[in-house]
Amino acid sequence: MNKNIFEKLMWSIALPGFGQYLNGKYFKGTILLLLEFLINVQANFNQAILLSFHGEIGDAIKHTNYQWLMFYPCLYFFSMWDAVKDAGGGKDPYFFLPYVFAAFFVTVGLIFSSNLTIFGMLLGPVWLPMLFIFPGIIIGFIIREIINNIS
Repeated sequence: MNKNIFEKLMWSIALPGFGQYLNGKYFKGTILLLLEFLINVQANFNQAILLSFHGEIGDAIKHTNYQWLMFYPCLYFFSMWDAVKDAGGGKDPYFFLPYVFAAFFVTVGLIFSSNLTIFGMLLGPVWLPMLFIFPGIIIGFIIREIINNIS
């Protein structure tokens, strides 16, 4: 991945829509940024993050609006994929798979975040979905490689 594409990816990780702005896609960037703010506010996500960082997982779960937060992984990973694609990355026709599987796994992690414990700890709506990113990306890369080797 060249430096320009990596920069767009990093800005999209920082805030959905910023990678699109760097790519000169201002309308798309504005829509993604507005959606990010809408979902963030409606889901009380900043409050959940703050409470999670303070170790108050039970309160984070109570304050989170899961119906809104369920939209966040798809928006987030779509923004990253789109920024990389528009920057000239992803020549492989299946390069979207790690992003799709990461969004899926994060969503599954979010679904179970209010009651799934790992090593006896309840991780809540921030930490558990973040842990689920890694298997999603790995499985996406594996499936991409399998498909590319078959075709």
